[in-house]
Amino acid sequence: MSLFHVIIPAAGIGTRMENVLPKQYLPLAGEPIITHIVETFLANESIASIHLALSPEDEFWRDLALTVEGRVHIHATGGDSRAETVLNTLAAMSVAADDWVLVHDAARPGLTQDALNRLLQALANDAVGGLLALPVADTIKKSNEMNVVNETVSRQNLWQAQTPQMFRYAMLKQALAEYDGLPTDEAEAIEALGFSPKLVHGEWRNLKVTYPEDLTVLEMIFTYAAHQSQEQH
Repeated sequence: MSLFHVIIPAAGIGTRMENVLPKQYLPLAGEPIITHIVETFLANESIASIHLALSPEDEFWRDLALTVEGRVHIHATGGDSRAETVLNTLAAMSVAADDWVLVHDAARPGLTQDALNRLLQALANDAVGGLLALPVADTIKKSNEMNVVNETVSRQNLWQAQTPQMFRYAMLKQALAEYDGLPTDEAEAIEALGFSPKLVHGEWRNLKVTYPEDLTVLEMIFTYAAHQSQEQH
């Protein structure tokens, strides 16, 4: 039976956040973003192991109030790109070739158990794998270099990719090793091998923290969720 493993590439520094701390360590609802993510995966019994891929110079993780158990592994495998970081971490892992690897952004703390389980269940017996994603809801404009609209792009069949992105260990390792250039995500590398990843409906709250206002929105979501939980108990 194939096991499920998680890689969280957390070697980057979010320059667009205008903050000294790498964004994965910024506080959200009283805890660093990365802590929320690790705790989400730890709370799911289907996850066999969690691999934090950090920059070799990263010392911030030592201050995390994580209850590190046997399933959590720290790797100083950060590279010059996300793809290199993931590939380095794959090489450092001891798992079966047909085990599943879920790669999740270190700046997506809004992942829920519902969305995670939906992904696991949808892909557990899939030949290729896939990713969480949302159908594009807004009108899409394509501009020129002067930020003037060139055309309106049909949003039919357009999806906004999220994470986790879930593929077999051996296939993902081959895809990243053989990709010519830098893929924007794991799915693009898999596509380059000639495969078609499956899109599994994600959730809006699983947004990626890119700009300061993203953190503000998530803070409100987490505060509301905590309030609802208190009322139910």
